[in-house]
Amino acid sequence: MTITQGDPRLLQDPVAQELLGSRELARLAYTWLDGTPRVVPLWFHWTGEALTFGSPARAPKLRALERSPSVAVTIDASSGWPYHALLLRGDATVDRLDDVSEEYAAAARRYFGDEQGAAWVEQLRGQPMARISVRPTWVGVLDFETRFPSALSV
Repeated sequence: MTITQGDPRLLQDPVAQELLGSRELARLAYTWLDGTPRVVPLWFHWTGEALTFGSPARAPKLRALERSPSVAVTIDASSGWPYHALLLRGDATVDRLDDVSEEYAAAARRYFGDEQGAAWVEQLRGQPMARISVRPTWVGVLDFETRFPSALSV
């Protein structure tokens, strides 16, 4: 049985798992305070239930996410054929913290390696941070082998 686009069970698809464990950047799309769309590239960490992002506590995007939490996220590997993309939608929650989140520290280790990741996080210790979490309610996978964008599907 093929799982249809939109079903959160697609998070178990091998392409989704590859991208959730990758060093690719996630692109978080949200609505700015004036109603216009915004997209930012961010490090991410997958907890198994939520995609999490670390942010400086004073980042303007936090106000926008608290006001309008509906977001879309794309993680893609488009450097070689076949292109792979994971598309997510859900609501973002913002937790304001007194220190670096464990998820951000895990992302730093994944992106930089253990030693450099630890050094990066150490320089941020003791500073306020925000954790943005998105629990996917809609999931799409494009692998350009068995799943194509709808415009290319027959």
